[in-house]
Amino acid sequence: MATAPRLDGLIADATLLRLEPGLHALQIAEIGCPSEEFSGLRVPLIHLAVPPDGREQQIKMLGSSRDDEAWFGQEGGTVILRAPSDGGHVFVTVYSLSGQAVRAPQIEVRRIDGRGSNGTGSNDVVDECAEVRTELVLHVERLGDKRFPGQGWVGSRGKKLRIEAFSIRPTEVLAARDIEFKALGPKGRQTPWVTDAKLCGTRGQGLPLTGFAVRLAPRISDRFDAIYQGAFFESGVVGPFRNGELCIAPIADDPLEAINLQLTRRVSQ
Repeated sequence: MATAPRLDGLIADATLLRLEPGLHALQIAEIGCPSEEFSGLRVPLIHLAVPPDGREQQIKMLGSSRDDEAWFGQEGGTVILRAPSDGGHVFVTVYSLSGQAVRAPQIEVRRIDGRGSNGTGSNDVVDECAEVRTELVLHVERLGDKRFPGQGWVGSRGKKLRIEAFSIRPTEVLAARDIEFKALGPKGRQTPWVTDAKLCGTRGQGLPLTGFAVRLAPRISDRFDAIYQGAFFESGVVGPFRNGELCIAPIADDPLEAINLQLTRRVSQ
């Protein structure tokens, strides 16, 4: 951890992380101090950035508005990273006021591509992963059906508009029947697994989704991964989960307001 000189009342503490090849979930814990306002910003702030190193292949952040950086507030958050065949580095920088006594947040890096610590998996899957583009349709309260490219968060994150139904359709590589998904509603209600880009959930009944899950059809599940997060009214961001795991908020019946989904293809040697 390196501490930079004070600039205009701010202090920057930076940590450089090394990531091995593959797909990772990087989770930053909440910073345990009250936030304060500085020049119109709430600090502390957390910045993740991929440093330029002149290489053609670099770490990419999936589901972020940019593929080389992401910002989080005091509450922290999770980002999914794809590291190339020779790995790479990520800076995690915390900006705070000099009097805030901010401690470095806990950072957890978790492998989510099913490969072992030595970089190999049971099926000799190599470190290269290719993202498969998708399209999502969400039925949102007061807005009706909305179509989104499956890039980053889709929905109305932070606006407390409930998702009542959704569907997923790949726009390349895979067919609609290759993706299966289910929805969860109040009191633990679950739908069956749905495919062929059919809408999963309800319209016009005022029933919010309180969770969901996504998986690949059995015939291709050894070659592709589904990785996803949910954003909920009170619980905030939950996940990532993968390959059929239920994405549910820790607070019972907490409505879902946004989805972040990545489909990735494992490339064999």
